[in-house]
Amino acid sequence: MVQKYQSPVRVYKYPFELVMAAYEKRFPTCPEIPVFLGSEILHESKSDDGAIHIIERSCKLNVDAPRLLKKIAGVEYVFFIQKNTVNWKERTLRIEAHNETFANRVVVLETCSYSVHPENEEWTCFEQSASLDIKSFFGFESTVEKIAMKQYTSNIKRGKEVIEHYLKELISQGITFIPRWTPPAVCGQAAEQAPAVGHDADAVPVEAGARGTTKEQTGSSCPPAEAVSPDADKLDADYIERYLGQLTPMQESCLIRLRQWLQETHKGKIPKDEHILRFLRARDFNIDKAREMLCQSLSWRKQYQVDYILQSWRPPALLDEYYTGGWHYQDRDGRPLYILRLGQMDTKGLVKALGEESLLRHVLSINEEGQKRCEENTNLFGRPITSWTCLVDLEGLNMRHLWRPGVKALLRIIEVVEDNYPETLGRLLIVRAPRVFPVLWTLVSPFINENTRQKFLIYSGNNYQGPGGLVDYVDKEVIPDFLGGDCMCTVPEGGLVPKSLYQTDEETENADHIRLWTETIYHSASVLRGAPHEIVVEILEGESVITWDFDILKGDVVFSLFHSKRAPETSHKEATLPSTSTAGDNVQLIDKTWVLGVDYSRMESPLVCREGESIQGSHVTRWPGFYILQWKMHGPLPCSGTSLPRVDDVLASLQVSSHKCKLIYYYEVLASKDFRGSMSSLESCNSGFSQLSGATTSSNQSQSSSHLSR
Repeated sequence: MVQKYQSPVRVYKYPFELVMAAYEKRFPTCPEIPVFLGSEILHESKSDDGAIHIIERSCKLNVDAPRLLKKIAGVEYVFFIQKNTVNWKERTLRIEAHNETFANRVVVLETCSYSVHPENEEWTCFEQSASLDIKSFFGFESTVEKIAMKQYTSNIKRGKEVIEHYLKELISQGITFIPRWTPPAVCGQAAEQAPAVGHDADAVPVEAGARGTTKEQTGSSCPPAEAVSPDADKLDADYIERYLGQLTPMQESCLIRLRQWLQETHKGKIPKDEHILRFLRARDFNIDKAREMLCQSLSWRKQYQVDYILQSWRPPALLDEYYTGGWHYQDRDGRPLYILRLGQMDTKGLVKALGEESLLRHVLSINEEGQKRCEENTNLFGRPITSWTCLVDLEGLNMRHLWRPGVKALLRIIEVVEDNYPETLGRLLIVRAPRVFPVLWTLVSPFINENTRQKFLIYSGNNYQGPGGLVDYVDKEVIPDFLGGDCMCTVPEGGLVPKSLYQTDEETENADHIRLWTETIYHSASVLRGAPHEIVVEILEGESVITWDFDILKGDVVFSLFHSKRAPETSHKEATLPSTSTAGDNVQLIDKTWVLGVDYSRMESPLVCREGESIQGSHVTRWPGFYILQWKMHGPLPCSGTSLPRVDDVLASLQVSSHKCKLIYYYEVLASKDFRGSMSSLESCNSGFSQLSGATTSSNQSQSSSHLSR
């Protein structure tokens, strides 16, 4: 398996030329990096005008590996080839490195770049990416991979510290300014130009120091630039630390790589970085698992319009009166504090009066509000606040709360929250737990994620009072009055819901599962091998616009658009696979007897859509008739020039034939004069930017008559 690393953008608040002088001080040896034993120049060249300087070095490393492994490998040191290309005119340095030792068994590739900050030319940016591919290593592949990754990550941040060390050393020597490169003078006259920073960086300072400036004069005294925003294409290391918290280099890499993947596949609705990070933490920074979980959640939010719940959801008066929960300042760590007097809540009455759907909507609105408050507190306290604290008072909890339908509704709500709001709960304080609580805990705890359960603190009786109790987590002046504190709390006291407000038995039976919204603009569909899903749109006027918006939940599909003058007949057909009995919500329209180019024609080139991608597009119709949108399972392309299938094609066919593809979609027909042309979001059908997102990229125009974007 190939291990990859991608760094955030690290910023040195010094000019490029000064950073290059500090960088060259790392050679030929660097005591600040113990594993770096030395280097020698293999090749060096310069362009005629001196603007480009290329140095190729052989670097000797002492890898921290077990003695036994070194003995088996037969080497004591590892050698890398490093090629540095500095462009003084463009003010860039590109570093390319690869291993020379065991190159046929282990492939290490690293690329680094120094460049001028796009918003402040007196600052320098640094980026780094690397990959590790262990093909074979005497049966110790796993061990070598762990050693290599540990060694690499331990030296990543040290690299910035080394540059800063040498920058301070230069400044202490009076070297605070190095003039930029200028082209040679015409007619052979000597021209002033920045000295090429080569082997002897100490040769620079004498002249530079005489006309140098202080650090404050070189731009470092300028007001600090705004941290790179969450919606920028690249993440800044300082921004990560300020808004997301301390992350290891590999955790930073996971965040950046997952974010880049979302930018490529979900144009126009990229979640905020803190939201992406929650899913990574929930899956222990396994990118594949986090990506699957996040994509499912994004599609869920889109399908049920969760992004708009804070604007659209207004709790019924019954909830305002009997739902015993509400926000109450924050805890000692700055987390928003939510108080739930569960023991005083008539859960049975609320379920019977409102149904599960209303309760779920309300819980989702609480979670959405919690994320909003976390963001506000992050800005308020100047440090990352990514989760909230819940204080649950169980006084009054009894067997009535163990009513089976109520527990069932609770478990389903927990499931929805766990899937879509991971790592949003920072701490759960349970106080005044009665004797019946262990019974409820036994029923509920198996459905709660292990990481979440570890955040629970449970106090029985009056154990929450005094040292070791609530005061350790909540300031005394914030503790509610009903728990012995000094703060008046406006959370409703609850009480029994009048039975006259209960729903009828028929209404209760019809609400036997959580539906969220009974109506959604999105439709669900399944696509099986040999059974594409198709929908037809009849166009009566030539100049109209068909728009579509769909997410691939499972599998890979090919999307196409066809036109026919004939009206197709709707049919639900069985898949061709013997292991699948029916196609379920799969609908086919194009008859097998139809001939492409005769009975119908293709309007859009086939678009391969991968699992997890989100696609938006439009087509300007030219003729009236019937337009067919088709989603077909993606399989191997036909072989050309031979009747024998390729091994890769056979394997791909076996892989995709074992399951069906799933998607949600929406389509709409607009008059051409009403079409706004912006397919970064289908504003006409309320599938705009996610509330979790900021404005990102716009869509790409594929043809003059159509738009497609991912």
